[in-house]
Amino acid sequence: MANVITLPMLGQTMEEGTISKWFKQEGDTITAGEPLYEVMTDKVNMEVEAPESGILRKIIAKVDDTIPILEPVAIIGTADESIDGLLSGGQPSAPAQEQPKEVAAPAVVPAAAAASVSKDTADVNRVFASPRAKRVAMENGVQVSDLAGRGTGPEGRVVEKDVLAYIAEGAVKATPLASKIADVEGVNLRNVAGTGTGGRVVRDDVLRAAAPAAQPASTSARVVPFAGMRKRIADNVSKSAQTAPHVTLTTEVDMTEAVELRKKIVGEFEKRYGVRVTFTDFIVKAAALTLLNHPMINSALQGNEIRLFDSVNMGLAVTLDDGLIVPVIKDAEKKSVSEISIEAKQLAEKARSNSITGADLAGGTFTISNLGAFGIEVFNPIITPGQTAILGVCRIAEKPVVKDGQIVIRSMMNLCLSFDHRIVDGAPAAKFLQELKNKLESPLMLLV
Repeated sequence: MANVITLPMLGQTMEEGTISKWFKQEGDTITAGEPLYEVMTDKVNMEVEAPESGILRKIIAKVDDTIPILEPVAIIGTADESIDGLLSGGQPSAPAQEQPKEVAAPAVVPAAAAASVSKDTADVNRVFASPRAKRVAMENGVQVSDLAGRGTGPEGRVVEKDVLAYIAEGAVKATPLASKIADVEGVNLRNVAGTGTGGRVVRDDVLRAAAPAAQPASTSARVVPFAGMRKRIADNVSKSAQTAPHVTLTTEVDMTEAVELRKKIVGEFEKRYGVRVTFTDFIVKAAALTLLNHPMINSALQGNEIRLFDSVNMGLAVTLDDGLIVPVIKDAEKKSVSEISIEAKQLAEKARSNSITGADLAGGTFTISNLGAFGIEVFNPIITPGQTAILGVCRIAEKPVVKDGQIVIRSMMNLCLSFDHRIVDGAPAAKFLQELKNKLESPLMLLV
């Protein structure tokens, strides 16, 4: 019996996903467990496996469509059965005595459940509308969700006259993706000519309108699409910068003892554990222990509550060719420097080989971004959305400093802490940095 395949929840904070690629075409035979399509979440591109075998009868969510979780993406069934009932939101045709098929995978639901989950596929914001209103809206390229609060029917239900009135007002008809791109690019949809059904504005229309004026013939440029991971990173940092008032504190740390300690143990660590211990490993351990004494730094603002986490799930920013990704070391405070070193290398390799999973990226409570390898002295890192603070790590360099009244050469490093001033004030953030500095300047205790 045919089943509707829905977009699964691939992470704890995932609300929607954008279809970036289909590995199968309509009519293709598929086997349970093989890659079916690729979806771009707010964190990473992920392949979604086929939850069952059959024929891919219908692709509902096209490439570049952004849809909420649990919304239909495709229909899988046999080659000769009718799927008209599913396409219209009803039941598939089946003998009266046949029971709905049970499916364990969260990305697939029986037809009855699919009808319940998405009984109003045009209504992603749960705006209730009459059948005639839906039909008129669809014919005119209007999203029913745009009429939220405008319904004049019983209990605020949107009826046909509400849709017609909305159209008469000269409402701009655009797809959800086109509207989102227009918001980001600052494009006024009223000035965009739509080429979609019924004159509806689609993605390409907005991109054309947002394109800069043609350059002189003598000027050449290579065009890089503002999409994929780069676009997701842009959305995340914009959201963070606009939501959380950032304050950045910088302190200088004497890493001379840490440099000497690493020289002594690096060979033994590599022989015993198969990894070369790095300064980042020391910093992760020191930061995790320090966060236990400063729980407000290891917290998250959720609605009207501040959640203080008992464990430290340390995010480590990893640079990729087209952006960056933040795998998470869970319970970092409970792990030794060697365990942190091994896990950090494994996560970085998975990220660079595109084998990272949603579980590897979920649950972070604090993030470290290390730009020391690029010779950076000071920077203002942007807080990962859903967290309270992020630590920027800069280069270690030999500098003349005054110690015990004498000018000596020491290995110095800057730490830059950006924090959400809604949750943490300057003094508590400074105390956190001060304790972290002390731990790094006496690094032997990190190995105990």
